[in-house]
Amino acid sequence: MSTRMSAEDRRRLVLEAATRAFARGGYAGTSTDQVAREAGVSQPYVVRIFGTKLELFLEVFERATDRIRVAFEEVLDDGEFDPDSDADRDRLGLAYTALLTDRDLLQVMMHGFSGGGNDEIAAAARRCMTRIFETVQRTGWSDDDARDFVAHGMLMNVMLSMRAPEHLDEDPALTTLAACTFGDGLAFLR
Repeated sequence: MSTRMSAEDRRRLVLEAATRAFARGGYAGTSTDQVAREAGVSQPYVVRIFGTKLELFLEVFERATDRIRVAFEEVLDDGEFDPDSDADRDRLGLAYTALLTDRDLLQVMMHGFSGGGNDEIAAAARRCMTRIFETVQRTGWSDDDARDFVAHGMLMNVMLSMRAPEHLDEDPALTTLAACTFGDGLAFLR
């Protein structure tokens, strides 16, 4: 006897499929039909659940950035955070590094943050980046240090998006940049 999926489980299944599809093709290059095929459901079902492709993309994008914000919040809510402590800074960095293995998550974020040609995507990107920055500000770091931490994370995203760790033998300067960007984590990413 097969168990019927709940509506919430089906919704989550479609969101996961949409994440994979949008990671590959971005907003402009992905149709709701492609998402439906990826999820193993009909295209009208996807539209019935999410409305438009834009609404689906925005939910996928915000879900991805929320994973980062929540990972940071968990570190900050897990006791005192000393802004002068290298160990605490490393704890926050490790929370982000743990997400780096999910390339679909990173690609969706890159598509969202570069989707400024669409007013709604640009607004969502500003809102999501602001939430992440506000969370990092809770560390007690200066605004410049919080910015540098977020910027370093974005550099990691760019390096992974262009698959730099898999192509280090192509250019010594790329190897140096990757080593500066990922530190000890570079061996793990290769």
